Amino acid sequence: MDFVEGQDREQMFISSIEQMVDPEAFVRIIDAFIDVLPLEQFDFKNLELNEQGRPPFHPGVLLKLYLYGYQNGIRSCRKLEHACKVNLEVIWLLKGRRPHYKTIANFRKQNALAFRQVFRHFVAMLKGWRLIEGKTIAIDSFKVRAQNSLKNNYNLAKIHRHLDYIDAKIDAYCEELDQADDDEEKEQLHAKINDQIDKWNQYCELGDEIIQSGKEQLSTTDPDAQAVILHRNIVNVGYNIQAASDAKHKLLAAFDTGDVNDTHALESMVLQVQENLEITKFDVLADKGYHTAAQLAACEELNVTTYVSPKANAANVTNQVIPVEDFKYHPGSDTYRCPNGSILRSNEMIYHRKSKKPKHPATRFKHYRTADCKLCPIRSQCTSARNGRIIQRNEPARLSHSGGHQFGPFKRLWDFTYVLLKGKRKILGEVAMLFTTYNLRRTVPARPTAGPYLGFRHF
Repeated sequence: MDFVEGQDREQMFISSIEQMVDPEAFVRIIDAFIDVLPLEQFDFKNLELNEQGRPPFHPGVLLKLYLYGYQNGIRSCRKLEHACKVNLEVIWLLKGRRPHYKTIANFRKQNALAFRQVFRHFVAMLKGWRLIEGKTIAIDSFKVRAQNSLKNNYNLAKIHRHLDYIDAKIDAYCEELDQADDDEEKEQLHAKINDQIDKWNQYCELGDEIIQSGKEQLSTTDPDAQAVILHRNIVNVGYNIQAASDAKHKLLAAFDTGDVNDTHALESMVLQVQENLEITKFDVLADKGYHTAAQLAACEELNVTTYVSPKANAANVTNQVIPVEDFKYHPGSDTYRCPNGSILRSNEMIYHRKSKKPKHPATRFKHYRTADCKLCPIRSQCTSARNGRIIQRNEPARLSHSGGHQFGPFKRLWDFTYVLLKGKRKILGEVAMLFTTYNLRRTVPARPTAGPYLGFRHF
């Protein structure tokens, strides 16, 4: 017995690229999908040819390359260029074309809007095939790193620390200068002091820019990026990507990016869903990060029913030993009974102080309290507040628990933990390609027997 022998490299074979690609390979779905798209309806560059000059690559060719790359975790323009030379599926997909990495990179930079239009068109197709229902939408977010280091992200506190450090360095150099006798040494110290003064002025300019912008932080490499908490209190500069998913088949219907957290994102995401799906009334599921009274009120005015996870009770702070769960609520009388048997009532309705909208049921909350706290024998175990224990109850917030079904494949399978471009507009274009790829992959399984979706049987 011997080892398995390979083929002779000098042997010539009569075959075609078509025969080298599996008949059920997903790359064929990408090819068919782009071929049926009405690319002339989107704002792609180089759709119209000039009479002179070198002919460009058709946008459909480069779009196929990118969808294949994102589906296989290959996003770098240089790696995509390499795949055009060595990857049989890419050679088949592009029919042997080999675009330069700069051409690949420029296509992604210049067509951010067109990528978003492709995503919206595909969402409309999925809705037409009844794969997106539009009755229940789950909204969640995930964070990605930007092309901006934490070193190049500033806030006023960080700038003040730098200024204090520079002041200390200048004072130390001045003391050395007073004691120096050698002219060369004095000249070196003067140069160091001038260098520190230049740095001091630069930080002052950054501080002035932060104050004038009205923002809390400033990123010098990517101005739209912000310091966000990725996981386990690890802070990095990046983007908080919002995603809206239809409940029927977990297909993505909308996306956006804004603040570092989800506090003010609910209304904008609801508007995105309404625009993309051309619907007005639906249910929204979201986690506790979206539990903001003004945002809930805005959704109610948009005829959208919201179900959000509850926030931790505001009255259950660290100086209270007895948790709020031990206070039993009675809906009929709208009261709470404390562990000592006293009844907590509320005769007031407090409106969210940040809400600029008219009074609305979703913008209000109640405070429950009792006068029995003054003489309660277990008060020291319950609260140290001067006015006694207070329980806050939001009304009429609906509760739910939602999760990001898609974020695992994004981060683990496709390595989408960071973005390659700079600026919100370009980042949203990159997200559009990712989400389009996900919807395409989920709509059409790897093999005909692997899933229930029948969208591409229409082709």
